[in-house]
Amino acid sequence: MTGGAAPGGDRRVDDVVQPFQIEASALRGRMVRLGPMLDRILGRHDYPEPVARLLGETITLAAVMASGLKYDGVFTLQTKGDAVVPLMVADVTSAGEVRGYAKVDPDKADRLAELEGEADADVPTLLGKGYLAFTVDQGRDTDLYQGIVELSGASVAECVQHYFRQSEQIDVGLKLYVGRRETGWRAGGLMVQRLPDPEKEVPASDREDDWRRAMILMDSASAAELSDPGLEPNGLLYRLFHEDGVRVYEPSAFSVGCRCSRRRVAAILGSFPREEIEDMKIEGRVEMTCEFCNFTFAFDDEALDRLYSGLETGDDPAGAGPH
Repeated sequence: MTGGAAPGGDRRVDDVVQPFQIEASALRGRMVRLGPMLDRILGRHDYPEPVARLLGETITLAAVMASGLKYDGVFTLQTKGDAVVPLMVADVTSAGEVRGYAKVDPDKADRLAELEGEADADVPTLLGKGYLAFTVDQGRDTDLYQGIVELSGASVAECVQHYFRQSEQIDVGLKLYVGRRETGWRAGGLMVQRLPDPEKEVPASDREDDWRRAMILMDSASAAELSDPGLEPNGLLYRLFHEDGVRVYEPSAFSVGCRCSRRRVAAILGSFPREEIEDMKIEGRVEMTCEFCNFTFAFDDEALDRLYSGLETGDDPAGAGPH
């Protein structure tokens, strides 16, 4: 199948990943388009613009990478550094639920203020020296898969490409855009992979030409095309690769999903002796805030009495909704 609508007539244009294959070269790829979901995640924190943009790039990369894996659990993309942003985390469940978080070093607030007007602040400036880690966690009864590589590149995308070249010996092309428009934060991403063992016999020189051609075509995608809600992902893929034939597969959707809950917080509090919990009180109650969704769970004396008497159910308050 080439260009046009995806199988099943799914014409969703936001918060979606569209897998595809370039027929002439058998190169595989995925296009991600993020809109309301990304804006909701970034909007929960008052991040300075350079930090929000960097976290948006990390979330977009996590989405495009996770969509190429077969797993039942959680895929996590994480960075640790020694500069303004010492920690960034984005994870995607196998059900397509996404969350993300960036920690800003309060001791480097002055440096961050200097960067506020720099939309293109790079990885060395914001993250510094450190590492990038990928983790696939499929539960207690399975082995944890993890890949780690040093931060090497001006962007998180370049760090990811460095990982694939160094650790997986796989060529990966990436094109990303993350920006804030009138309607909020939007992002788009293209990822094309050259598999080490192509299914059909093609001379090495032709494979190299195919790869270079695909990279040139991918690089021609503009920021507007990558993030424009008025342009269907299949429309962009057709514009880029129709001369070589582009086959699209069933798309998948993403949604915001945080795994915090009042029940989990109650379990954490209940693991401490009551007297220690009393020391944590501020204005007569204990509060715990989720770093990802910024939702605060509060326990007053009555709730703590129920918790330690075994009557606290940990149910979320009415109207709290998904985090």
